[in-house]
This record gives sequence, structure tokens and C-alpha cells, in this order.
Amino acid sequence: IYTLSLHDALPILVIPQPPPPPVTPLNPMNKPGFFGSSLLLALAVLGSSLFVVDQRQFGVVYQFGQIQRVITEPGLNIKLPLIQSVSYIDKRLLMLDSQDPQPLLTAEKQRVVIDWYVRWRITDPQTYVRNFGSPNESAGAQQLNRVVRNAFQEKINRRTLKQLLSSERDDMMADVKKEVLAAVKGAKPWGIDITDVRITRIDYAESITSD
Repeated sequence: IYTLSLHDALPILVIPQPPPPPVTPLNPMNKPGFFGSSLLLALAVLGSSLFVVDQRQFGVVYQFGQIQRVITEPGLNIKLPLIQSVSYIDKRLLMLDSQDPQPLLTAEKQRVVIDWYVRWRITDPQTYVRNFGSPNESAGAQQLNRVVRNAFQEKINRRTLKQLLSSERDDMMADVKKEVLAAVKGAKPWGIDITDVRITRIDYAESITSD
């Protein structure tokens, strides 16, 4: 006995599917924008990594707020971008002029006003920054002004006006320089050197007031 099945009665219609489109591999050579962006990124990284130290400067490299190294020779140098930063400190001879013409008393209680200047330079950038918290020379100049003025006040208190106007003035300037050097190179060095201390003018305080 032959039994007719459903498959024999209904033929199956198979609809062919179209083939998938070919996948084209990404070729960077066909993407000029990719190369342009990569080139700009590389130049940006390189530009933030290179820095130049001038012959008149020290270069101080910081990493996470701490001094990593000090560059003393001029030229092109490299640092880590985003992690390290650079500050510059003047290594030239600096001039500090008297900033506060307040009267000082001589040995005979005469009120005089003096003008002076100091020549100084930063010799140890790391010690300097550690002491003053800044690579700016104005931080050291402010403290140096106070030390020099106190030294002059002490020396003038021990001398008469006649001595100040005589050749003893040279001895007093040498004594002041010695005292200032002892302060900046003592138990807690400042990282600076003093090359010269000079008085440029001595006047009666009364004559200045009357003018």
C-alpha cells in the first residue's frame, strides 16, 4: 500500500538568497585624514617634550611638584609631556638696590640715610627653590634686602658720621659683605653668592626731609 505524504503533495519552494557584499579591508593608505591627525598628534607630543635652556639660565625640571633635575648647560633638552614641567632661573649677576631709605643712627645719634647696592647671583637652583619656594629671583631679593639693611644698621650704629665719610667706609662695606655672606652661606644656605656690596650715598636725614 502506497501512502501519500504531505511532502509528496506540496513541493518546497526554495528562494535563493543574494550573496553578501564583499568586505573591503580598511586601508590606511586611503585615509589621508588619519595620517594628518596622527602627524599633528606626534608634533604636539614632540613640541611638549622639547625645551631649550638659554646660556643665561638654569632649567629646573619638576615632576609632580618636586624638582626632578637641574640643567646647567645651554641647549635642547627633553622632558616627559604632561608629567614634567620646566621653570627657568636667571644665572646672571643680579643687582639689588636699597629699597627703603629709612634714617639710621650713627654712634653720636646723627640720623643719616644711605643708598647702597648689592651684586649677587643664584648658584644652586635646587637649594634656592627649596628655601624660597619659587624660582623667581624677587623672592630671594626681598630677603636679601632685609639682611643687608640690618647689617648696615649695625655697622653704622658703631661709627661716627666722620668715620662714615672717611676711608673707613670701605672697611664698613667689607664688613657688611662678610656678614651677609655668613647669613646666606651659613647653617641653612640660600643657594646664592654675594660678589659686591657698595654704598653710593650718605646724607643727613634732616636735609632730605627739608628737600
